[in-house]
Amino acid sequence: MTARLQSTRLQRSVGDALTRLDQWATNPWRRASLLLIALTGSFMVGNGIASISGSLGLMDPVAAMLSVGLMEVMVRVRRHWARDKRSHLGRQLLDMTRMGLLYGLLLEGFKLL
Repeated sequence: MTARLQSTRLQRSVGDALTRLDQWATNPWRRASLLLIALTGSFMVGNGIASISGSLGLMDPVAAMLSVGLMEVMVRVRRHWARDKRSHLGRQLLDMTRMGLLYGLLLEGFKLL
């Protein structure tokens, strides 16, 4: 039998973080800026992964496998969230992150051609 953890202020604060972020992003400009930050940040990550693994030349298969695995996890999480017809901030952030990561990887791939 496991003991129930205490409900501390930190635990409640961290648990309600996504709800508070969704309430904060009800303003369309805030939501758009948050989605743009997710897009550009993931673009930079994808660009960095491709350029670092391409310059080293040793980790290309591992970086490709990790990138494909990360994309597959993102698709499966989004498919799970797609059952709900409401507009979720998390689903939109996941989509923007996925698009930015894919665009960063593809752009670096075309630079190497």
